[in-house]
Amino acid sequence: MTVPESFGPIRTCIGCRQRAASSALLRVVAGDDELVVDLRRRLPGRGAWLHPDRECLRLAQRRNAFERALRVRRRLAVAPVAAYLGTGD
Repeated sequence: MTVPESFGPIRTCIGCRQRAASSALLRVVAGDDELVVDLRRRLPGRGAWLHPDRECLRLAQRRNAFERALRVRRRLAVAPVAAYLGTGD
């Protein structure tokens, strides 16, 4: 599915790999040992984009997509993102 450019910047969800407007995705950045949800989209550093959906979170975890997208060599705790999505995982 192609998203028209009139929707603003287009990003790719690291879970399902579908393209969507950045306004429809959640930005996360690497903190010290955990992922940090960047609601204002202003935190410094490299960001990864994810649909605010449990299935996309599960797919991203299974594929180690957070570490790869954020270019970190350590395992990051996903609990803050799961808590934000209300999954409790």
